[in-house]
Amino acid sequence: MIHGPSTQTLLRDRVDAGRRLVEPLLKYAHRPDVIVLALPRGGVPVAYEIATALEVRLDLMLVRKLGVPFHQEFAMGAIASGGIQIVNDDTLRANRIDQRTLDNVVARETQELLRRERLYRGSRAPLALKDQVVILVDDGLATGASMMAAVQAARLQAPSRIVVAVPVAPPETVEALFSEVDEVICPLTPEWLMSIGNWYLNFSQTSDEEVIDLLHRAWRRESDTSASGQENSDV
Repeated sequence: MIHGPSTQTLLRDRVDAGRRLVEPLLKYAHRPDVIVLALPRGGVPVAYEIATALEVRLDLMLVRKLGVPFHQEFAMGAIASGGIQIVNDDTLRANRIDQRTLDNVVARETQELLRRERLYRGSRAPLALKDQVVILVDDGLATGASMMAAVQAARLQAPSRIVVAVPVAPPETVEALFSEVDEVICPLTPEWLMSIGNWYLNFSQTSDEEVIDLLHRAWRRESDTSASGQENSDV
């Protein structure tokens, strides 16, 4: 358990974070049944490094945090593709969030989720997760609400295994995930997280353009690999 950031524990950026997660995931390399699912936006650069190094497929798990209206960084729940909604009742009570306020936040975040779905994916259909090994990736977790929503959304499709891989998260969040998934990989588990950005030297916001660029690069690689494999099988 780590108490605070140091030069040894700080992540340089999301690329560095992704590369640090590769070694613990090497057993999943080169497997056609493995899919790395990134939580946009910050999870995409992390997941891209993992999927590229392991030579496995990359796709998205669209999730939106439901932020407390007057403190957006503090999650009172999350939504995910497939109509998944998770709400922390204790947080709602503590912050006196009524149903109308919650509904307004859900409606706003649902619109943003759909916007990102259209923007990032275009006409490309999501990958089928049934009987696949799913590795869910983000750039870090605080409460874990968004990842819990992602886990529930993935589980609806009956994958064979669900793995959560993140560079940093507090011990209590990691512990909660252990009971929900088959495996959790998290190299940094600080007792006092404060914020995910505290654990990065560079935690600049990931843009829509960067997300689209990385996804298209990964999808081109997969297409080229499939074409190469088909050519070899035809010889």
